[in-house]
Amino acid sequence: MSSPQTIQATPWSRRQLVRTAGIAAVAASATLLASRARAQPRKLTFAWSQAGFCLTPVPVALERGFFQQNGLDVELLNWAGAADQLLEAVATGKADVAVGLIHRWVKPLEAGLDVKLVSSVHGGCLRLVAAQGGGITGDVKSFKGKVIGVSDLNSPAKQFYAIHLAKRGVDIDKDVEWRVYPADLLDGAVKKGEIQAIADGDPNLYLIEKRNPGLFTEIGNSAKGEYAERICCVVGARAQFAQKDKPHAAAVVRALAQASSYVAENPNEAARIYHKYTPKVAVEDLQKLLAELTYRHHPAGAPLRAEVEAFARDFHNAGILKKSTDVVRFANHVSLDVLG
Repeated sequence: MSSPQTIQATPWSRRQLVRTAGIAAVAASATLLASRARAQPRKLTFAWSQAGFCLTPVPVALERGFFQQNGLDVELLNWAGAADQLLEAVATGKADVAVGLIHRWVKPLEAGLDVKLVSSVHGGCLRLVAAQGGGITGDVKSFKGKVIGVSDLNSPAKQFYAIHLAKRGVDIDKDVEWRVYPADLLDGAVKKGEIQAIADGDPNLYLIEKRNPGLFTEIGNSAKGEYAERICCVVGARAQFAQKDKPHAAAVVRALAQASSYVAENPNEAARIYHKYTPKVAVEDLQKLLAELTYRHHPAGAPLRAEVEAFARDFHNAGILKKSTDVVRFANHVSLDVLG
């Protein structure tokens, strides 16, 4: 039997010892920092409108622990003001992050507010319904001379369907009239013959249809057709935060992506979580509505930038953005990939 091979130890040089000690110190420091990060999550103020049921991923991320799992301590700020005021609040540091419909954000962002779009939470949630016998059909020519009711002239539904009609040759300022009514009185205006269609979002349209069975036909739905895989509600972050603290900005993106996927897979439980923010809408109605939205579509990074550009181009072609606005430059400026 052969004898075991003898291995002779070689003394380490001073340089090797110092280098090894340095590596160990860095490793220990990294472990300590990671431990502190876990113990001290990054505090953030997240502005949203709790009246928007489509923003359910936000409270889901809070209550299901997705924010916490990603090292964030998030305080929700219910914002009832206008979209430009919300973005100004983010730009000036009153909130770190906010979420809202891109249709309301494009113009304020064009004005130069220092906010970066970093992600999204779902696809389309805007609908257009026409009154039975009102003369409006799927043919765009049928809209000429008609009146469409909206909750305000800058509402996302008005912006979206103005763009949609403009792309198909309708002069949105001359061929149709947009008339404003309180959201819960829009069906009353239809019954009086004052308007022939309603452009709005759920749950308001859903509740209008529910109390007027058979009165309306759906003409447009931004969750279907060419816009089925397009963003609707986007996430904006304070530029300084997004650019100088990308790890935590990325943590927001990941937490909301997890929450959006959770809503897609668990609409019933998500509805129960959200219900306390809008107790006037029945849980059963929220469950039905959440199950129909496209929560699996929540791009970030390059796909988000591409969709922002597409929306900006639509707004530009419809005359909502300035003629001088370069949509490619605009999309590059307002979008930021914090995951890259």
